[in-house]
Amino acid sequence: MEGSLITHLPDVRYLCGFTGSNAFLAITHSRVAMFTDGRYTAQAKQETSGARVVISKTVRDEACRWLAASGIQHCAFDPETTTVADLALYRKAISGRGFFQPLHQPLVRNLRLIKDQQELKWMKQAAQLGVDLYHELLPQLQPGMPETAAAGLLEQSARARGAEGMSFETIVASGPRSAMPHGRATAQRLPRKGFVTMDFGVILKGYCSDMTRTVFLGQPTRRERFTYDAVREAQQAAVAMVKPGVSCGEVDEAARSVLRKAGLAEYFTHSTGHGVGLEIHEPPRIAADQSQSLLPGMVITIEPGVYIAGQFGVRIEDMVVVTREGGQVLTSASTGWTQL
Repeated sequence: MEGSLITHLPDVRYLCGFTGSNAFLAITHSRVAMFTDGRYTAQAKQETSGARVVISKTVRDEACRWLAASGIQHCAFDPETTTVADLALYRKAISGRGFFQPLHQPLVRNLRLIKDQQELKWMKQAAQLGVDLYHELLPQLQPGMPETAAAGLLEQSARARGAEGMSFETIVASGPRSAMPHGRATAQRLPRKGFVTMDFGVILKGYCSDMTRTVFLGQPTRRERFTYDAVREAQQAAVAMVKPGVSCGEVDEAARSVLRKAGLAEYFTHSTGHGVGLEIHEPPRIAADQSQSLLPGMVITIEPGVYIAGQFGVRIEDMVVVTREGGQVLTSASTGWTQL
């Protein structure tokens, strides 16, 4: 293609640094322009590099017309981040149908798969902040505390320590609710006896962290302890599998096979992990039948879990960067049995 229209905001940020909520990055073989609206006049000029900043009242239409007037015959767009309605508006702006053509595979997304040293530095800082927050929260967890209060303590501390925000809505799921993989914090009070699963992340320099730890309040049953130990073994097996050239499906199978031997595989109901970066969920997907090979510089999560509806659930999650030698865990908090 002779040109590209980049509209997915994380992709725009990755390419030129702009962080506003309205942006169209137009690229030809010889020119690059970033279009946004008047709310971002100062911010765009401060943040944007490698592109001319254009402030407009009709951001989308002007970006499309700029591309059409540049002399190119065709312009690529990413079909994974462009809706049918969006494409219709692009074509309407230039009164043409053949100008905008879909990419066969995402271009910027594939560039973002491999993190450079600066990106890895920021992600390590975000991961370490998450670890610090977890250690700070643990002694404050008490039976009878609302899940929302536990989440609030964590989020307040995150902001006080410099986080730009949370990577996603904090999950604190306790007792029978720990069997809900995405059990966001509610007014339910922490039990005197039972698991508490905490899944959270912070954003630093635009990059996300993600970690999950499950702790126990009171005295566990043998089944509860057995389940936790099986999930931990599965998680460790998958982490140990991480190295360049190994497929994402092989990493998933490493975790799943452990739970299969423990008789718990039917309760592991999601993929083993996902990529992390400017977005909390990015490629690659660590799941069964995924043939994508791991490459140095990828950052992924490893997060097997067991969820027994109406009873309890356990999940353990770490961020792992693929190195030339293997995998380096970024979320260093212990995954060992923690009883409060």
